[in-house]
Amino acid sequence: MRKRSISYNQSGSSSRVNNKSRRKKVSQPIGPVRSFHIDGLTHEAKGVARADGKVTFIAGALPNETVKAHVVKSNRRYDEAKLVEIEQISEHRVSPPCPHYDECGGCSFQHLSVEQQRVSKMSWLQGQLRKVCSPEQITTLADSAFEYRRRARLSVRVVEGKLLLGFRGQSSQQIVSIDNCIVLTPLLQQTFKALKSAFKIGEMEDPIAAKLGHIELLEDDKGVSVLFRLTDNLNSDNQTKWQLWAQQNKLELYWQHQNESRAQVSQSAKRDYQVDGLSLSYHPQDFIQVNAAMNTKMVEQALAWLAPAQDDVILDLFCGVGNFSLPLAKRAKQVVGVEVQASMVEAGRLNAESNQLTNLSFIAADLTQTAHKEISGLGVTKVLLDPPRAGAYEFLPSLVKLKPKQILYVSCDAATLARDAEYLLEHRYKVDRAGMMDMFPQTAHIETMLLFTK
Repeated sequence: MRKRSISYNQSGSSSRVNNKSRRKKVSQPIGPVRSFHIDGLTHEAKGVARADGKVTFIAGALPNETVKAHVVKSNRRYDEAKLVEIEQISEHRVSPPCPHYDECGGCSFQHLSVEQQRVSKMSWLQGQLRKVCSPEQITTLADSAFEYRRRARLSVRVVEGKLLLGFRGQSSQQIVSIDNCIVLTPLLQQTFKALKSAFKIGEMEDPIAAKLGHIELLEDDKGVSVLFRLTDNLNSDNQTKWQLWAQQNKLELYWQHQNESRAQVSQSAKRDYQVDGLSLSYHPQDFIQVNAAMNTKMVEQALAWLAPAQDDVILDLFCGVGNFSLPLAKRAKQVVGVEVQASMVEAGRLNAESNQLTNLSFIAADLTQTAHKEISGLGVTKVLLDPPRAGAYEFLPSLVKLKPKQILYVSCDAATLARDAEYLLEHRYKVDRAGMMDMFPQTAHIETMLLFTK
Protein backbone atom coordinates (compact mmCIF):
# COMPACT_ATOMS: atom_id res chain seq x y z
CA MET A 1 0.00 0.00 0.00
CA ARG A 2 1.11 3.55 -0.70
CA LYS A 3 0.69 6.25 1.91
CA ARG A 4 -0.78 9.34 0.43
CA SER A 5 -3.53 11.84 1.13
CA ILE A 6 -5.96 12.77 -1.64
CA SER A 7 -9.39 14.34 -1.64
CA TYR A 8 -11.92 12.11 -3.35
CA ASN A 9 -15.52 12.38 -4.43
CA GLN A 10 -18.32 9.84 -4.12
CA SER A 11 -17.13 7.56 -6.94
CA GLY A 12 -13.63 7.25 -5.56
CA SER A 13 -11.81 9.21 -8.26
CA SER A 14 -10.14 12.58 -7.85
CA SER A 15 -12.58 15.44 -7.41
CA ARG A 16 -13.17 17.35 -10.65
CA VAL A 17 -16.93 17.64 -10.59
CA ASN A 18 -18.86 20.35 -12.39
CA ASN A 19 -21.52 21.07 -9.79
CA LYS A 20 -23.64 23.00 -12.28
CA SER A 21 -23.96 19.97 -14.52
CA ARG A 22 -24.66 17.57 -11.65
CA ARG A 23 -27.83 19.33 -10.44
CA LYS A 24 -28.67 16.77 -7.79
CA LYS A 25 -29.39 17.06 -4.10
CA VAL A 26 -26.29 16.46 -1.98
CA SER A 27 -26.78 14.42 1.20
CA GLN A 28 -26.11 16.47 4.32
CA PRO A 29 -23.49 15.14 6.78
CA ILE A 30 -24.54 13.70 10.14
CA GLY A 31 -21.76 14.35 12.62
CA PRO A 32 -18.08 15.19 12.03
CA VAL A 33 -15.59 13.79 9.53
CA ARG A 34 -13.84 10.76 11.02
CA SER A 35 -11.36 8.04 10.02
CA PHE A 36 -12.41 4.55 8.91
CA HIS A 37 -10.39 1.45 8.02
CA ILE A 38 -11.94 -0.42 5.08
CA ASP A 39 -12.17 -4.18 5.63
CA GLY A 40 -14.14 -5.31 2.59
CA LEU A 41 -16.17 -4.43 -0.47
CA THR A 42 -19.84 -4.93 -1.26
CA HIS A 43 -21.00 -6.22 -4.65
CA GLU A 44 -22.03 -2.63 -5.38
CA ALA A 45 -18.39 -1.48 -4.97
CA LYS A 46 -18.94 0.21 -1.62
CA GLY A 47 -16.21 -0.03 0.99
CA VAL A 48 -17.18 -1.78 4.23
CA ALA A 49 -15.91 -0.40 7.55
CA ARG A 50 -16.75 -1.58 11.07
CA ALA A 51 -16.60 0.91 13.91
CA ASP A 52 -18.23 0.96 17.34
CA GLY A 53 -20.03 -2.28 16.58
CA LYS A 54 -21.75 -0.90 13.47
CA VAL A 55 -21.15 -1.38 9.76
CA THR A 56 -20.57 1.69 7.61
CA PHE A 57 -20.73 1.61 3.80
CA ILE A 58 -18.54 4.14 1.98
CA ALA A 59 -18.88 4.46 -1.80
CA GLY A 60 -15.52 4.81 -3.54
CA ALA A 61 -13.42 3.34 -0.71
CA LEU A 62 -11.43 0.14 -1.25
CA PRO A 63 -10.28 -2.69 1.06
CA ASN A 64 -7.15 -1.99 3.15
CA GLU A 65 -7.56 1.75 2.76
CA THR A 66 -7.77 4.24 5.61
CA VAL A 67 -10.18 7.01 4.69
CA LYS A 68 -11.87 10.06 6.12
CA ALA A 69 -15.63 10.22 5.61
CA HIS A 70 -18.74 11.61 7.21
CA VAL A 71 -22.00 9.75 7.76
CA VAL A 72 -24.83 11.02 5.55
CA LYS A 73 -27.45 8.38 6.34
CA SER A 74 -27.94 6.45 9.55
CA ASN A 75 -29.98 3.28 10.01
CA ARG A 76 -30.41 0.99 12.98
CA ARG A 77 -28.12 -1.71 11.54
CA TYR A 78 -25.75 0.29 9.35
CA ASP A 79 -24.62 3.76 8.26
CA GLU A 80 -23.80 5.20 4.86
CA ALA A 81 -20.93 7.69 4.61
CA LYS A 82 -19.50 9.98 1.96
CA LEU A 83 -15.82 9.73 1.14
CA VAL A 84 -13.88 12.91 1.88
CA GLU A 85 -10.21 11.90 1.82
CA ILE A 86 -8.07 8.81 1.33
CA GLU A 87 -5.19 8.73 3.80
CA GLN A 88 -3.77 5.32 2.93
CA ILE A 89 -4.35 4.15 -0.63
CA SER A 90 -4.86 0.58 -1.83
CA GLU A 91 -2.25 -0.77 -4.22
CA HIS A 92 -5.14 -1.92 -6.39
CA ARG A 93 -6.63 1.56 -6.87
CA VAL A 94 -6.36 2.91 -10.43
CA SER A 95 -7.26 6.18 -12.10
CA PRO A 96 -10.65 5.76 -13.84
CA PRO A 97 -10.01 6.09 -17.60
CA CYS A 98 -13.46 7.59 -18.25
CA PRO A 99 -13.68 11.37 -17.67
CA HIS A 100 -17.39 11.00 -16.79
CA TYR A 101 -16.90 8.35 -14.10
CA ASP A 102 -17.39 10.86 -11.26
CA GLU A 103 -21.00 11.44 -12.26
CA CYS A 104 -22.22 8.73 -14.64
CA GLY A 105 -24.09 5.84 -13.06
CA GLY A 106 -23.19 3.30 -15.76
CA CYS A 107 -19.99 1.99 -14.13
CA SER A 108 -19.11 1.43 -10.48
CA PHE A 109 -15.71 -0.31 -10.53
CA GLN A 110 -13.38 1.79 -12.72
CA HIS A 111 -11.31 2.93 -9.70
CA LEU A 112 -10.32 -0.72 -9.05
CA SER A 113 -7.97 -2.75 -11.27
CA VAL A 114 -9.73 -5.27 -13.50
CA GLU A 115 -7.99 -8.21 -11.81
CA GLN A 116 -9.21 -7.06 -8.40
CA GLN A 117 -12.69 -6.38 -9.75
CA ARG A 118 -12.89 -10.09 -10.56
CA VAL A 119 -11.40 -11.08 -7.22
CA SER A 120 -14.06 -8.97 -5.49
CA LYS A 121 -16.87 -10.39 -7.59
CA MET A 122 -15.66 -13.94 -6.98
CA SER A 123 -15.48 -13.34 -3.22
CA TRP A 124 -19.04 -12.00 -3.19
CA LEU A 125 -20.32 -14.89 -5.34
CA GLN A 126 -18.64 -17.46 -3.09
CA GLY A 127 -20.49 -15.89 -0.18
CA GLN A 128 -23.81 -16.08 -2.00
CA LEU A 129 -23.28 -19.74 -2.93
CA ARG A 130 -21.70 -20.86 0.37
CA LYS A 131 -24.61 -23.26 1.07
CA VAL A 132 -24.62 -24.60 -2.47
CA CYS A 133 -21.04 -25.40 -3.48
CA SER A 134 -17.45 -25.05 -2.27
CA PRO A 135 -15.45 -21.91 -3.19
CA GLU A 136 -12.88 -24.05 -5.03
CA GLN A 137 -15.54 -25.26 -7.47
CA ILE A 138 -16.18 -21.81 -8.96
CA THR A 139 -14.17 -21.00 -12.08
CA THR A 140 -13.89 -17.65 -13.89
CA LEU A 141 -14.77 -16.80 -17.49
CA ALA A 142 -13.72 -13.36 -18.75
CA ASP A 143 -12.78 -11.30 -21.80
CA SER A 144 -12.02 -7.64 -22.63
CA ALA A 145 -12.45 -5.07 -19.86
CA PHE A 146 -13.49 -2.23 -22.21
CA GLU A 147 -15.11 -1.80 -25.65
CA TYR A 148 -17.33 -4.83 -25.16
CA ARG A 149 -20.90 -3.50 -24.99
CA ARG A 150 -22.81 -3.90 -28.25
CA ARG A 151 -26.05 -2.38 -27.01
CA ALA A 152 -26.87 0.77 -25.06
CA ARG A 153 -29.90 2.88 -24.20
CA LEU A 154 -29.22 6.63 -24.14
CA SER A 155 -31.30 9.05 -22.14
CA VAL A 156 -32.32 12.28 -23.87
CA ARG A 157 -33.65 15.53 -22.44
CA VAL A 158 -33.75 19.21 -23.33
CA VAL A 159 -33.02 21.46 -20.33
CA GLU A 160 -33.05 25.24 -20.70
CA GLY A 161 -32.49 24.97 -24.44
CA LYS A 162 -29.58 22.54 -24.10
CA LEU A 163 -29.60 18.92 -25.22
CA LEU A 164 -28.48 16.35 -22.66
CA LEU A 165 -27.51 13.00 -24.19
CA GLY A 166 -26.00 10.26 -22.04
CA PHE A 167 -26.81 8.05 -19.05
CA ARG A 168 -28.44 8.50 -15.65
CA GLY A 169 -26.22 9.74 -12.86
CA GLN A 170 -25.19 7.81 -9.76
CA SER A 171 -28.27 7.17 -7.60
CA SER A 172 -30.05 9.87 -9.59
CA GLN A 173 -32.59 10.43 -12.32
CA GLN A 174 -30.54 13.32 -13.68
CA ILE A 175 -28.95 12.79 -17.11
CA VAL A 176 -25.17 13.02 -17.31
CA SER A 177 -24.38 14.34 -20.78
CA ILE A 178 -21.27 12.50 -21.97
CA ASP A 179 -18.84 12.86 -24.86
CA ASN A 180 -18.14 9.15 -25.24
CA CYS A 181 -18.56 5.79 -23.48
CA ILE A 182 -15.47 3.57 -23.46
CA VAL A 183 -17.31 0.36 -22.57
CA LEU A 184 -19.18 0.54 -25.90
CA THR A 185 -17.74 -1.28 -28.91
CA PRO A 186 -15.55 0.93 -31.14
CA LEU A 187 -18.29 1.12 -33.79
CA LEU A 188 -20.90 2.21 -31.25
CA GLN A 189 -18.49 4.82 -29.91
CA GLN A 190 -18.21 6.21 -33.44
CA THR A 191 -21.99 6.15 -33.80
CA PHE A 192 -22.46 7.97 -30.50
CA LYS A 193 -20.07 10.73 -31.58
CA ALA A 194 -21.81 11.03 -34.98
CA LEU A 195 -25.19 11.23 -33.24
CA LYS A 196 -24.05 13.92 -30.84
CA SER A 197 -22.50 15.92 -33.69
CA ALA A 198 -25.73 15.70 -35.70
CA PHE A 199 -27.72 17.15 -32.79
CA LYS A 200 -25.21 19.94 -32.22
CA ILE A 201 -25.36 21.06 -35.85
CA GLY A 202 -29.08 21.78 -35.61
CA GLU A 203 -28.91 22.70 -31.91
CA MET A 204 -32.48 23.26 -30.68
CA GLU A 205 -33.87 24.04 -34.12
CA ASP A 206 -34.28 20.31 -34.58
CA PRO A 207 -37.75 19.42 -33.23
CA ILE A 208 -36.86 15.77 -32.69
CA ALA A 209 -34.78 16.52 -29.58
CA ALA A 210 -37.80 17.40 -27.44
CA LYS A 211 -39.80 14.43 -28.79
CA LEU A 212 -37.40 11.62 -27.88
CA GLY A 213 -37.94 9.29 -24.94
CA HIS A 214 -34.63 7.53 -25.44
CA ILE A 215 -32.23 6.34 -28.16
CA GLU A 216 -30.97 2.77 -28.49
CA LEU A 217 -27.64 1.87 -30.12
CA LEU A 218 -27.05 -1.68 -31.35
CA GLU A 219 -24.26 -3.51 -33.15
CA ASP A 220 -24.44 -7.02 -34.56
CA ASP A 221 -23.38 -8.92 -37.69
CA LYS A 222 -25.52 -6.65 -39.88
CA GLY A 223 -23.63 -3.59 -38.64
CA VAL A 224 -24.91 -0.73 -36.49
CA SER A 225 -28.48 0.43 -35.92
CA VAL A 226 -30.07 3.31 -34.03
CA LEU A 227 -33.61 3.30 -32.66
CA PHE A 228 -35.48 6.53 -31.87
CA ARG A 229 -38.25 6.14 -29.28
CA LEU A 230 -40.64 9.03 -29.93
CA THR A 231 -42.94 10.53 -27.32
CA ASP A 232 -44.75 12.79 -29.81
CA ASN A 233 -45.57 12.86 -33.50
CA LEU A 234 -42.82 13.93 -35.90
CA ASN A 235 -43.40 15.26 -39.41
CA SER A 236 -42.19 13.31 -42.42
CA ASP A 237 -39.65 15.96 -43.47
CA ASN A 238 -37.79 15.58 -40.19
CA GLN A 239 -37.87 11.80 -40.43
CA THR A 240 -36.50 12.01 -43.98
CA LYS A 241 -33.63 14.22 -42.77
CA TRP A 242 -32.64 11.67 -40.13
CA GLN A 243 -32.98 8.77 -42.57
CA LEU A 244 -30.48 10.60 -44.80
CA TRP A 245 -28.16 10.99 -41.80
CA ALA A 246 -28.42 7.22 -41.20
CA GLN A 247 -27.57 6.45 -44.83
CA GLN A 248 -24.55 8.78 -44.71
CA ASN A 249 -23.30 7.01 -41.59
CA LYS A 250 -24.03 3.54 -43.05
CA LEU A 251 -26.40 2.43 -40.34
CA GLU A 252 -30.02 1.32 -40.00
CA LEU A 253 -32.50 3.70 -38.35
CA TYR A 254 -35.66 2.39 -36.67
CA TRP A 255 -38.58 4.42 -35.32
CA GLN A 256 -40.79 3.52 -32.38
CA HIS A 257 -43.64 5.98 -32.68
CA GLN A 258 -45.88 7.28 -29.96
CA ASN A 259 -48.36 4.63 -28.68
CA GLU A 260 -46.36 1.78 -30.27
CA SER A 261 -45.21 -0.93 -27.85
CA ARG A 262 -42.24 -1.59 -30.13
CA ALA A 263 -40.89 -0.49 -33.48
CA GLN A 264 -42.53 -1.81 -36.63
CA VAL A 265 -39.79 -3.77 -38.39
CA SER A 266 -40.17 -5.78 -41.59
CA GLN A 267 -38.73 -9.28 -41.79
CA SER A 268 -36.01 -8.10 -44.19
CA ALA A 269 -34.96 -5.29 -41.80
CA LYS A 270 -34.51 -7.51 -38.74
CA ARG A 271 -31.11 -7.93 -37.11
CA ASP A 272 -28.93 -11.04 -36.86
CA TYR A 273 -25.81 -12.30 -35.09
CA GLN A 274 -23.67 -15.43 -35.18
CA VAL A 275 -23.18 -18.02 -32.47
CA ASP A 276 -21.70 -21.51 -32.88
CA GLY A 277 -21.66 -21.06 -36.66
CA LEU A 278 -25.40 -20.34 -36.71
CA SER A 279 -27.20 -17.15 -37.69
CA LEU A 280 -29.86 -15.88 -35.28
CA SER A 281 -32.37 -13.29 -36.48
CA TYR A 282 -34.18 -11.04 -34.01
CA HIS A 283 -36.18 -7.84 -33.67
CA PRO A 284 -33.90 -4.90 -32.66
CA GLN A 285 -35.73 -4.62 -29.34
CA ASP A 286 -35.56 -8.33 -28.49
CA PHE A 287 -33.21 -9.41 -25.71
CA ILE A 288 -29.71 -10.52 -26.69
CA GLN A 289 -26.56 -10.65 -24.55
CA VAL A 290 -24.81 -7.28 -24.79
CA ASN A 291 -21.29 -8.73 -24.65
CA ALA A 292 -20.79 -10.64 -27.91
CA ALA A 293 -17.37 -12.12 -27.04
CA MET A 294 -18.57 -13.32 -23.66
CA ASN A 295 -21.77 -14.71 -25.16
CA THR A 296 -19.65 -16.88 -27.47
CA LYS A 297 -17.59 -18.12 -24.52
CA MET A 298 -20.71 -18.68 -22.41
CA VAL A 299 -22.41 -20.80 -25.08
CA GLU A 300 -19.20 -22.81 -25.58
CA GLN A 301 -18.98 -23.47 -21.83
CA ALA A 302 -22.65 -24.43 -21.64
CA LEU A 303 -22.18 -26.96 -24.45
CA ALA A 304 -19.05 -28.38 -22.81
CA TRP A 305 -20.68 -28.74 -19.39
CA LEU A 306 -24.07 -30.06 -20.49
CA ALA A 307 -22.46 -32.26 -23.17
CA PRO A 308 -25.57 -32.85 -25.34
CA ALA A 309 -25.58 -36.28 -27.01
CA GLN A 310 -27.50 -37.87 -29.88
CA ASP A 311 -30.01 -39.51 -27.50
CA ASP A 312 -30.72 -36.38 -25.39
CA VAL A 313 -34.06 -34.59 -25.26
CA ILE A 314 -33.26 -31.11 -23.97
CA LEU A 315 -35.56 -28.42 -22.63
CA ASP A 316 -34.34 -24.81 -22.99
CA LEU A 317 -36.35 -22.61 -20.61
CA PHE A 318 -36.51 -18.81 -20.99
CA CYS A 319 -34.97 -19.46 -24.41
CA GLY A 320 -35.38 -16.05 -26.09
CA VAL A 321 -34.76 -16.30 -29.83
CA GLY A 322 -32.67 -19.47 -29.43
CA ASN A 323 -29.23 -18.37 -28.21
CA PHE A 324 -28.71 -21.76 -26.52
CA SER A 325 -31.47 -23.73 -28.28
CA LEU A 326 -29.91 -23.70 -31.74
CA PRO A 327 -26.40 -24.81 -30.68
CA LEU A 328 -27.93 -27.56 -28.51
CA ALA A 329 -30.08 -28.76 -31.43
CA LYS A 330 -26.94 -29.32 -33.54
CA ARG A 331 -25.90 -32.02 -31.07
CA ALA A 332 -29.03 -33.46 -29.41
CA LYS A 333 -31.85 -35.73 -30.52
CA GLN A 334 -34.51 -33.10 -29.77
CA VAL A 335 -34.62 -29.61 -28.27
CA VAL A 336 -37.69 -27.67 -27.14
CA GLY A 337 -37.38 -23.97 -26.35
CA VAL A 338 -39.90 -22.30 -24.04
CA GLU A 339 -40.41 -18.53 -23.87
CA VAL A 340 -43.30 -16.37 -22.67
CA GLN A 341 -42.97 -13.65 -25.33
CA ALA A 342 -44.80 -14.82 -28.46
CA SER A 343 -42.77 -12.63 -30.85
CA MET A 344 -39.52 -14.21 -29.65
CA VAL A 345 -41.03 -17.69 -29.97
CA GLU A 346 -41.86 -16.88 -33.59
CA ALA A 347 -38.30 -15.58 -34.11
CA GLY A 348 -36.96 -18.84 -32.66
CA ARG A 349 -39.08 -20.90 -35.03
CA LEU A 350 -37.85 -18.90 -38.00
CA ASN A 351 -34.26 -19.30 -36.80
CA ALA A 352 -34.69 -23.07 -36.54
CA GLU A 353 -36.12 -23.15 -40.05
CA SER A 354 -33.45 -20.92 -41.61
CA ASN A 355 -30.69 -23.01 -40.01
CA GLN A 356 -32.39 -26.26 -41.09
CA LEU A 357 -32.74 -27.63 -37.57
CA THR A 358 -35.77 -29.90 -37.88
CA ASN A 359 -35.31 -31.33 -34.35
CA LEU A 360 -35.91 -27.93 -32.72
CA SER A 361 -39.33 -26.54 -31.74
CA PHE A 362 -40.54 -23.63 -29.63
CA ILE A 363 -43.47 -23.21 -27.23
CA ALA A 364 -44.97 -19.99 -25.89
CA ALA A 365 -45.66 -20.55 -22.18
CA ASP A 366 -45.61 -18.67 -18.88
CA LEU A 367 -42.91 -20.29 -16.76
CA THR A 368 -44.30 -18.90 -13.53
CA GLN A 369 -47.06 -21.51 -13.98
CA THR A 370 -47.02 -25.32 -13.91
CA ALA A 371 -45.48 -27.19 -16.80
CA HIS A 372 -47.18 -27.02 -20.18
CA LYS A 373 -48.75 -30.32 -21.31
CA GLU A 374 -46.42 -30.46 -24.32
CA ILE A 375 -43.46 -30.40 -21.95
CA SER A 376 -44.61 -33.12 -19.55
CA GLY A 377 -44.63 -35.91 -22.08
CA LEU A 378 -41.32 -35.22 -23.80
CA GLY A 379 -39.10 -37.58 -21.83
CA VAL A 380 -36.66 -34.78 -21.04
CA THR A 381 -33.11 -35.90 -20.16
CA LYS A 382 -31.44 -32.49 -19.69
CA VAL A 383 -32.56 -28.92 -19.04
CA LEU A 384 -30.97 -25.53 -19.61
CA LEU A 385 -32.58 -22.47 -18.05
CA ASP A 386 -31.59 -18.80 -18.25
CA PRO A 387 -34.28 -16.89 -16.31
CA PRO A 388 -34.56 -13.14 -15.64
CA ARG A 389 -33.37 -11.63 -12.34
CA ALA A 390 -36.39 -12.97 -10.44
CA GLY A 391 -35.18 -16.53 -11.02
CA ALA A 392 -37.26 -19.63 -11.74
CA TYR A 393 -38.59 -20.62 -8.32
CA GLU A 394 -42.24 -20.94 -9.39
CA PHE A 395 -41.35 -23.46 -12.10
CA LEU A 396 -38.94 -25.60 -10.06
CA PRO A 397 -41.63 -28.02 -8.74
CA SER A 398 -42.63 -28.75 -12.34
CA LEU A 399 -38.97 -29.02 -13.33
CA VAL A 400 -38.04 -31.67 -10.75
CA LYS A 401 -41.11 -33.72 -11.71
CA LEU A 402 -39.57 -34.08 -15.19
CA LYS A 403 -36.59 -35.84 -13.52
CA PRO A 404 -33.87 -34.61 -15.89
CA LYS A 405 -30.42 -36.15 -15.37
CA GLN A 406 -28.77 -32.74 -15.56
CA ILE A 407 -29.81 -29.10 -15.17
CA LEU A 408 -27.66 -26.22 -16.38
CA TYR A 409 -28.71 -22.99 -14.68
CA VAL A 410 -27.50 -19.66 -16.12
CA SER A 411 -28.25 -16.71 -13.85
CA CYS A 412 -27.90 -12.93 -13.88
CA ASP A 413 -28.73 -12.68 -10.16
CA ALA A 414 -26.71 -14.75 -7.71
CA ALA A 415 -29.15 -14.21 -4.83
CA THR A 416 -32.13 -15.78 -6.63
CA LEU A 417 -29.80 -18.46 -8.04
CA ALA A 418 -28.73 -19.42 -4.50
CA ARG A 419 -32.39 -19.66 -3.45
CA ASP A 420 -33.30 -21.84 -6.44
CA ALA A 421 -30.16 -23.96 -6.04
CA GLU A 422 -31.08 -24.82 -2.45
CA TYR A 423 -34.46 -26.07 -3.69
CA LEU A 424 -32.75 -28.34 -6.25
CA LEU A 425 -30.33 -29.65 -3.62
CA GLU A 426 -33.29 -30.54 -1.42
CA HIS A 427 -34.70 -32.55 -4.33
CA ARG A 428 -31.71 -34.84 -4.81
CA TYR A 429 -29.55 -32.78 -7.15
CA LYS A 430 -25.93 -31.83 -6.51
CA VAL A 431 -23.70 -29.14 -8.01
CA ASP A 432 -21.07 -30.66 -10.27
CA ARG A 433 -19.61 -27.45 -11.73
CA ALA A 434 -19.87 -23.72 -11.02
CA GLY A 435 -18.61 -20.66 -12.87
CA MET A 436 -18.57 -16.89 -12.59
CA MET A 437 -18.80 -15.03 -15.92
CA ASP A 438 -17.62 -11.42 -15.98
CA MET A 439 -20.17 -10.34 -18.57
CA PHE A 440 -20.13 -6.65 -17.57
CA PRO A 441 -16.62 -5.45 -16.61
CA GLN A 442 -16.40 -2.09 -14.78
CA THR A 443 -19.82 -2.77 -13.23
CA ALA A 444 -20.92 -4.84 -10.24
CA HIS A 445 -22.95 -7.27 -12.39
CA ILE A 446 -21.97 -10.86 -13.12
CA GLU A 447 -23.50 -13.94 -14.72
CA THR A 448 -23.25 -17.33 -13.03
CA MET A 449 -23.49 -20.88 -14.36
CA LEU A 450 -24.21 -23.97 -12.25
CA LEU A 451 -24.42 -27.58 -13.47
CA PHE A 452 -26.64 -29.85 -11.38
CA THR A 453 -26.64 -33.64 -11.66
CA LYS A 454 -29.36 -35.85 -10.22
